[in-house]
Amino acid sequence: MIELRIESIQAYLKKAFGEDAHLLASGDIGQLDAQGMKGFGYGKPVLIKFEVDGEVREAVLSIMKGDRYGHQFYWDRAAILLFQYETSAQMERHVKPVGIGYVDVSDAMVPIQAPKEFFILNEKLAGYDYFKDLDRIQSGYFRADDLAMAQSFAQWIGRVHGEKKNDPPLYCRRVRNLIGASECILGLIDEAFPHPMNGFSDDRFKRLEKRLVDWRWKLKKYTHRLSAVHGDFHPWNVLVTDAGEFSVLDRSRGQWGEPGDDLATMSINYLLWSLRKYGRLEGAFEQLYQTYLGEYLNQTGDVEVFEVIAPFFVFRGLVVASPEWYPDHPTSVRSSLFHFMENVLEDTVFDWENINKYLE
Repeated sequence: MIELRIESIQAYLKKAFGEDAHLLASGDIGQLDAQGMKGFGYGKPVLIKFEVDGEVREAVLSIMKGDRYGHQFYWDRAAILLFQYETSAQMERHVKPVGIGYVDVSDAMVPIQAPKEFFILNEKLAGYDYFKDLDRIQSGYFRADDLAMAQSFAQWIGRVHGEKKNDPPLYCRRVRNLIGASECILGLIDEAFPHPMNGFSDDRFKRLEKRLVDWRWKLKKYTHRLSAVHGDFHPWNVLVTDAGEFSVLDRSRGQWGEPGDDLATMSINYLLWSLRKYGRLEGAFEQLYQTYLGEYLNQTGDVEVFEVIAPFFVFRGLVVASPEWYPDHPTSVRSSLFHFMENVLEDTVFDWENINKYLE
């Protein structure tokens, strides 16, 4: 419950419309109550009457109620309200927006004036992108502390995944997003590849999509696995230092999800670099891969993750196989990645210690 009082509404009106604005009355729709209200419930609109520069105006103040239909978090609801604010006035006969804003942690109402785009300001961290270490290893300079770094990654992400949440609809939402969102599997298939694509026909893409429907229904039985996640844990989102420390950037796609996503995201990059060097997983990159997943299992004991990881490998495989982002891949590398995506969906449990069998 958000507790908004008369003084909060009055303060908002002055911020949004100027110091001359003042509240005249507020209450339920159809009945103004000069005494105001003690609370402002989610989904319950409130009618307010106010005056600006001698003009008396009426408006309906409302806040969107959270639900399990993709509106669990305030940022979900913010996106809907911003859309309504931007587009409602452009439609004939549609109610016109008067203002938009947010309620902060102290229940103060803060207006957003004429939004065009949003930004975020983050702290500057020390370090360099982890992918540079992978480039170094590919060039032949492999060090013992590279294995220690992969081990640290696994220990850290294992601790993150240790936080669980009981919310089956949210787990199912994350699986729906994995397959159907514009920035995930179906969006990548549509936008990150040419059609037709040399070496991978549209019929193969269709078969991939249809197979993923089976996996969507399989994962409905794993809602107990909902955990805290990073959501985009890959070498471009990790900063490492010469002292062996690391930091992460760009947490994406929600606070909660399937741990297999984070495992697939980093480990497929060990496979990618190895494919470009050896044509399969071997050498230093195999050691990194084995260390990362092996330490994760030691940390968490979560062998069940290999029952659900396959569609997450498809998502991340589409990313690293895309000619838009990786135009310099040899044909053999791209072909192996596509075989991997197709084959991994055919195993009930991912055989993580024998990954090369999926490349044929």
